Amino acid sequence: MKLVLACLVLLALVPALSACVHSAIYSSRAETAHPPGGIFLELNGAKTHVVRRGETGPPVLMIHGASANAEEFTGSLAPHLEDDFRVLMPDRPGHGYSARLANSHELQVQAAQMAAVLEALAPGERAVVVGHSFGGGVALRLALDRPDLVAGLVLVAPVSHDWGGGGVAWHTRAAAAPVFGPVFSQLVPIVGPGHADAGVAGVFDPAAAPENYAREAGLPLLFRPSHFRANARDVAHLREELRLQQSRYGELGMPVTVWSGLRDTVIKPDLHVGRLTVVLPRLDLIELPEAGHMPHHTHSEEIASSVRRLASVAPAG
Repeated sequence: MKLVLACLVLLALVPALSACVHSAIYSSRAETAHPPGGIFLELNGAKTHVVRRGETGPPVLMIHGASANAEEFTGSLAPHLEDDFRVLMPDRPGHGYSARLANSHELQVQAAQMAAVLEALAPGERAVVVGHSFGGGVALRLALDRPDLVAGLVLVAPVSHDWGGGGVAWHTRAAAAPVFGPVFSQLVPIVGPGHADAGVAGVFDPAAAPENYAREAGLPLLFRPSHFRANARDVAHLREELRLQQSRYGELGMPVTVWSGLRDTVIKPDLHVGRLTVVLPRLDLIELPEAGHMPHHTHSEEIASSVRRLASVAPAG
């Protein structure tokens, strides 16, 4: 009987061990293909990776969205700004090459890490802060908690409010689960990359995704178990985190420009941008009738121009 039980345990362990080995190999290959392109800072006790472009001019901080990393901006917005600005593009905690802090699913924790980046690389200055999608929620929290660091906000297809339910995929809920999540995340490198093209097409819809977008944006890094689980926990807690801060938006006094694709199928603009227009006193809304969730790729020069405008009118300190 003991031999039988031992054999059953071994048979159960073999698939799990195989998944762990596959995950380790996948992660190593992904990191070799997409090595860190920036510098590492020790901030609030955690290693933070920041990609920089440009050497002179005012600082611009860019905060990426879910399922992404700092490379999201290196081929879209940064080329339009790096000649005149110091562009800072951090990996959010647990994404790309930044370490995950305790309670990193809290927007205040992520905002504090973004504030630390500015204090380290642009001390005594105010930055124009760009936030895409999930990064818009972080940018709003940064502006609420540290208005002394923010000259203005440029929000691109941002999330801002509790949207009332739904919208979280089953695999995200599974990866975010307390006990089962780490186990499930080990399986992601086996099946996740095969669905990447469909996911990319969905976020760019109705536009076509740029050629080689997944490679240039470092998308394979997402399917590493640690990154996938970090992303899942962020998304699974997002509604509650937004609910906790949305009543404070009226405090924001800096200028805010919002770019919203009216054909966005990832978020519903009316539930986010529409509600921001009611509470923000200095909001300039640009609606793009034929754009989806990725206007920083499809309208990069126009969005870069709005960054320049805010930098020219906002106080320097």
